Amino acid sequence: MDADSWSCAMNGGGRKDPPGAADASLVSLQDLRSKLQEFARVRDWDQFHSPRNLLLALVGEVGELSEIFQWKGEVQRGLPDWNEAEKEHLGEELSDVLLYLVRLADVCGVDLGQAALSKLKKNAVKYPVEKCKSQSTNAQ
Repeated sequence: MDADSWSCAMNGGGRKDPPGAADASLVSLQDLRSKLQEFARVRDWDQFHSPRNLLLALVGEVGELSEIFQWKGEVQRGLPDWNEAEKEHLGEELSDVLLYLVRLADVCGVDLGQAALSKLKKNAVKYPVEKCKSQSTNAQ
């Protein structure tokens, strides 16, 4: 799904920028889920959005994301050596991964936000600060 068709679809085919674009960092998983449901519904794509198909699409997008980093070696935080086009491409591929992940969770009936919070709590127990701080290996 390219950026123009996504933007066009989310805005009913009119404007290029979504309403509240300046507040894009405030978009919730629920907002994305609802927009993805509508995006698929108006195209009659629900019939194709089985968990398996969405998972395979997600894996494909992760592959595309991986290609961006392939052969670059270690990359500095903030990507100071990357140009704007490279950063934009990265944003597009990260977005594709996120969108497929949110859609897959929705189709599977998983509350992704709640699942992520639950997983964070489990990880806090599994990796207590006093045993894991400044270590990259499992300190249990």
